[in-house]
Amino acid sequence: MLQVQNISFGYTEKPVVQNIHFSIEKGQNIAVIGESGCGKSTLLKLIYGLYDLDEGQIFWNEEEVLGTRFHLVPGMPFMKYLSQDFDLMPYITVAENVGKYLSNIFPEIKKGRIKELLEIVEMTEFADVKAKYLSGGQQQRVALARVLALEPEVLLLDEPFSHIDNFRKNALRRNLFAYLKAQGITCIVATHDSTDALSFADETIVLQNGKMVDKADSYNLYNNPINKYVASLFGEVNELKLSQLIAVDGEDELVLLYPHQLKVAENGLMNVLVKQSYFKGGYYLIKAVFDRKVIFFEHESPLEFNQEVNLMIS
Repeated sequence: MLQVQNISFGYTEKPVVQNIHFSIEKGQNIAVIGESGCGKSTLLKLIYGLYDLDEGQIFWNEEEVLGTRFHLVPGMPFMKYLSQDFDLMPYITVAENVGKYLSNIFPEIKKGRIKELLEIVEMTEFADVKAKYLSGGQQQRVALARVLALEPEVLLLDEPFSHIDNFRKNALRRNLFAYLKAQGITCIVATHDSTDALSFADETIVLQNGKMVDKADSYNLYNNPINKYVASLFGEVNELKLSQLIAVDGEDELVLLYPHQLKVAENGLMNVLVKQSYFKGGYYLIKAVFDRKVIFFEHESPLEFNQEVNLMIS
């Protein structure tokens, strides 16, 4: 189990991470999401031991994670951390980069392991190409293979798919997270992509201004966001009064609704003015105005500029 106990840290006197506390079971995949500058990357570096904590402690299976004051070479041996800069050696081949930390005592075993890893990241055909000739996305895939080479107990990934096009990204995510589950490797992914959280994470941690505002399984986090900030990390969100959508008695509460939760209906209580239709493939995202406030909803076809429609909860 990974235990993060009330940790705080700042590069200056201003804290970047404040009083964060959580635990993770072995083999879990955890996503860390939040707006830029909220402390996601710093949290991963602290868990790996690249900085000394100002307050708190971190443990993996009762062994304390210690920072640079205690290690000549920063980082914990049972963890691997993949930063956003990849850190590949440009003048050696893809295969040599992946096998850099593998033993040479049994060359056939090493060769087989490199082949297996390159298959996971779909880079087999580039095995003999020098890293400097690769695109950014290809370098990122090689870097992923390299951190997996020695099968760490804990894998820390900072925006691991940010340079990879969607065509490759979807298959790579499936391959990678299936492999991690099969091997029982605990993984923490700092990401801006909500798909990483919704599709592959067992639980998701939400950071805001260096503080943890929620930690829950991804399904409940999406369907029951505690506030508008959390909901907005998964896309557009509307904050509306319940009475604007249905007839209610008593307290008029605020509700958070994603665009797909609103639909056009003749008997809808909410009359809006359409301003823009955005094609999204299987549907259109409609931008509209209600009571001088922008709202979003989904529709199967585009709507005309300044068209009036009524909405209700779908």
